[in-house]
This record gives sequence, structure tokens and C-alpha cells, in this order.
Amino acid sequence: EPPESGRSAATSTTTLAPLSPARRTHEARRMKKKLEPGLSGTSEITVSEAMLACHVGSGLVEVFSTAMMIAWMEATAVAAVQEILDHEGLGMTTLGTKVDISHLAATPCGMKIRFTAELVGMSPNGKGLTFKVSARDEVGLVGEGLHERVVVHKEKFENRTRDRQHCGC
Repeated sequence: EPPESGRSAATSTTTLAPLSPARRTHEARRMKKKLEPGLSGTSEITVSEAMLACHVGSGLVEVFSTAMMIAWMEATAVAAVQEILDHEGLGMTTLGTKVDISHLAATPCGMKIRFTAELVGMSPNGKGLTFKVSARDEVGLVGEGLHERVVVHKEKFENRTRDRQHCGC
């Protein structure tokens, strides 16, 4: 995902494939060349009708859904580290393994939300990653918590997953 022009080397802006019709941008500090605590990224969206609880099956109200908030928090964490993993050229990516998130305030359709993910911890082998994540709309804090991911070799992981289809289950 190429950075847009007009940005410094320390900050890049990238358009990510949306989980819904909304557009999202990602800004990540790229000063660190390896995975280490302090690495962070942000993304911003405008809440669309497709992201509302009443449209994603997580309620009947017309507000930004908890499920979508968590998905954007995860996507922001992925984007914060993926460029570094890609730079290593080993086919690595991350998988979400745990979320501990509180949804604190309702956000209506049409309002902007900014997501932040900061790498705050790593397992001793460097494969387990813990992120502090948050979401803020135009009024204030919407959600926050911790999100855990694990670094995997993408092709090997997908092959193992495909092998499960042939287990006779």
C-alpha cells in the first residue's frame, strides 16, 4: 500500500481495503524498523449505514456497532505492523487471538471515528503481540481495550487450515 505524496518519511497515509463501503485511511509511525513496543498506527472512517448495529445483526439501533468497532481496531493493529513484516520478506502476517474491549459511547451514522493501536507488549519469542486500542469519534472516547495478535507465516497457516477440510469432520 503506497504512501500518499506530501507526507514525511515518519508518517505515511494509506488507503486500506474497507470492511464496508466506508473509506478508511491508515497513518502509522514508521520510524521503527522492527517490531517493538511503542510502534503505533491510526485509521479513520466515517460511519456508514452498513456499519450500524441494525444492519450487521448486533442490535436494532441505528448506531455504530460494537462488532464493527472491534473489526476496525483489529484492522488498525494489523496495518500498524504489516509493513514491517512485509519488509522482512518472509511471508509473515498476524492473526487476532483475543479482544478485551469496552464500547463506551454510541456513535451515529455520518460521524467520523479515529482508531489507534499501539504495540504495548510482546511475548519472549516475539510472536505474541499485545496492542492497546482505542476509538474516538468527534465528541470523545467511544471504545478502548487490549487486543492480542500472533505472528504467523501466511502460506503455512493457510495450508494447515485447508488441510482441516480433509480431516473427515
